[in-house]
Amino acid sequence: MVADCRQALQRIHQLAVEGVFRRTIHMSISTSVHDIKTLILSYHPVIAVETVEEERVRSLLNEVGSAIGMPVFEWSLTRGLTRRPDGKMIHGTSDPQAMLRHLECLTIEAVFLLKDFTPHLQQPAVARQFRELCQKFFQTRSTLVLTGEAVQVPAEVEHKVAFYALKLPGKEELKGVLQAVIQSLKGNHRFRIDLQPGDLNELLRAMGGLTLNQARQAVAFSILEDGRLDSTDIARVLERKAQAISEGGLLEYFPVADNRTELGGFANLKRWLERAAVGFSPQAEKLNLAPPRGIMIVGVQGCGKSLAAKAIARQWRIPLLKLDAGRLYDKYVGESEKNFRKAAAMAESMAPTVLWIDEIEKGFGGGGGDQDGGLSRRLLGSFLTWMQEKRRDVFVVATANDLSVLPPEFLRKGRFDETFFVDLPDAGEREGIFRIHLKLRRQPADRFDLKELVSASQGFSGAEIEQAVIAALYRALHRKSSLDTALLLEEIRQTVPLSVSRREDIRQLRHYAQDRFVSVK
Repeated sequence: MVADCRQALQRIHQLAVEGVFRRTIHMSISTSVHDIKTLILSYHPVIAVETVEEERVRSLLNEVGSAIGMPVFEWSLTRGLTRRPDGKMIHGTSDPQAMLRHLECLTIEAVFLLKDFTPHLQQPAVARQFRELCQKFFQTRSTLVLTGEAVQVPAEVEHKVAFYALKLPGKEELKGVLQAVIQSLKGNHRFRIDLQPGDLNELLRAMGGLTLNQARQAVAFSILEDGRLDSTDIARVLERKAQAISEGGLLEYFPVADNRTELGGFANLKRWLERAAVGFSPQAEKLNLAPPRGIMIVGVQGCGKSLAAKAIARQWRIPLLKLDAGRLYDKYVGESEKNFRKAAAMAESMAPTVLWIDEIEKGFGGGGGDQDGGLSRRLLGSFLTWMQEKRRDVFVVATANDLSVLPPEFLRKGRFDETFFVDLPDAGEREGIFRIHLKLRRQPADRFDLKELVSASQGFSGAEIEQAVIAALYRALHRKSSLDTALLLEEIRQTVPLSVSRREDIRQLRHYAQDRFVSVK
């Protein structure tokens, strides 16, 4: 069985190398083909495509070349210049400068894919030769296509480069990959394909946000697990996707099945969400109503802003992506903005989804000054433009603790569908929070004097109540006794809540929110 699985995986990989997957999905990348073709025909001498999907760029350029009747060449440092599709090497073109000189002597118009070429532009002679070749290509339709995970060109040639954003694969491309994998296994009786139409749609949704290669690998390894491809493999693909997204370093992925968040109180927010959900319906689309863009939740730390973001995804039964705004920053110029574009593209490729931007003031704050060289202002501009123009069902939930660093234009009406304020929980909400956390830790709530606990926890946030329950349980385990009201009260009385330690900050926040934001209660 293991040998059969290994042979099947090798067959899938070989099909990818041979371009069978490209032929299967070529109709689904028509938009990208059109865009690249337009750039070439409008005499752009250099096109840069930042991506790890080298095979996909090659397939795209082969489609473009066929459409406009131009040959496609590839170059790499190890193989030199080769012509597609025969792959014959052209002698003496491994050296970057020699390759550029060779291209300058060619009389045919062609597309040249240069892999991982930009580091060589740091050499003055190569950079000079590159600029002279670009000048020649301005007069022809010949085009250099630079590709790599990061394409950084010297300032003196940057104005000659058209950067093209290759979006993550859409549903049709992923469907092509899935069909190609299934086709490659047909005739092998040791593998069973048992996907119903509903399972197929769920599997494609699970694959959303992956590169073509990641999707192919995820499906192949799911089959490898038990020799079958059925509804149980959806969870396996989701697990691999969560791992892939986490390794990217920008986003954290929470599948629907793993989201068991319970939210105490927040009645006003829950009512708003019930109404907003109608905005995603076909009836709203018929009335030309745009889906809700998102909400901002501001308020006291530990009072449920993060839980609210998770609860929204759970209530709407869609995945949750978490973006820690502080992770966007990079020491290199332009990389922070690119990080945001990458995170936004990932969210759009997985739509419908909830994008939770935690502590948004860390990414888009700065108070409007130039302390960071204007980076926060540029990031803010990128975010606001994306919020205004995004066409996919990505519902943004932004949470913030410190409003003083957010610029005024961020908070004006219309940026978000609504801005909610979360205050410290009242008596009824504190009782609900105690019940949730006691139940979560297998402690029957009716064994405790909830009235006394609620009274003692006046001014506590939800997080502080949770921590009191946890600390009291640890104390009970240490004493080898059961958790009771007395132990909880002891822990509560030893806790100094934020409402005391940061009384002035909370008072100022409440004053600012009054008459400006809607209460979640």
